[in-house]
Amino acid sequence: MVRRVLLYAALAVAALAFLVPLYWLFSSAVKDNSQIYQYPPQWLPRPPQTGNFQAAWQAAPFGDFLTNSLIVTSAGAAIKLINATLTAYAFVFLRFPAKNLVFLLMLGALMVPNNVTLIVNYITVANLGWINSYLGLILPSAGSIFGMFLLRQYMMTLPAEITEAAKVDGAGHLRTLAQIVLPMCKPMIVTVAVIAVVDMWNDFIWPLIVTNTTDMRTLPIGLLYLRSTEGYTNWGAIMAGTVIVALPMLILFLFTQRHITRGLTAGAVKG
Repeated sequence: MVRRVLLYAALAVAALAFLVPLYWLFSSAVKDNSQIYQYPPQWLPRPPQTGNFQAAWQAAPFGDFLTNSLIVTSAGAAIKLINATLTAYAFVFLRFPAKNLVFLLMLGALMVPNNVTLIVNYITVANLGWINSYLGLILPSAGSIFGMFLLRQYMMTLPAEITEAAKVDGAGHLRTLAQIVLPMCKPMIVTVAVIAVVDMWNDFIWPLIVTNTTDMRTLPIGLLYLRSTEGYTNWGAIMAGTVIVALPMLILFLFTQRHITRGLTAGAVKG
């Protein structure tokens, strides 16, 4: 009983460590600056107001930032997911020379920090003429080794009899993947898709390097633009801009958390 109480107490403290800053962000977005700087802190905005969102939207071209983020995230995440799915299927259900070695080499690439490849990727994109373009923003991140690894491990837990029966019925690999494997891997596919979306949406360094005009910037860079415009005095507008960036990912997680939990726990139990 004491152990359970201590466990719940520790979980409550950990939850507060995440929730309190998040609450302060959202509450500050609907406060005026006098309430933000007030001491002792005023936790409830009185009254809530939306002027900070209007100020943020007018101070920076958030319409362009949002459009670019939506295009880059949707296209990039789709390519990542398709790439990871096809690669995972190949490693599980196909036979080709040095398959295990190739898989180990790909896992080894996970140990290489992304910043190490920035210069090489930039030179490649520049030589192709893709600087300040959607192709330059999306294609260098088309691979997802971590997503491939998660899907491979999940596919390895599927009953072999099902794919063998599909082969006997004359189904090819694409039909087997589309009609049998993908429906059975739905929780893990959702998990990998969410990881890819969050990764593309929150990416800051690469879009900052590969774009050089405001109309091609994405939302994370938009926050930097907003801070340089509003300075360190109008924190309400900066908080509102941060909410604009963070809210879509929070909503996405709330709608997909059940599938994510099922995918990760099922993979762990079966594995």
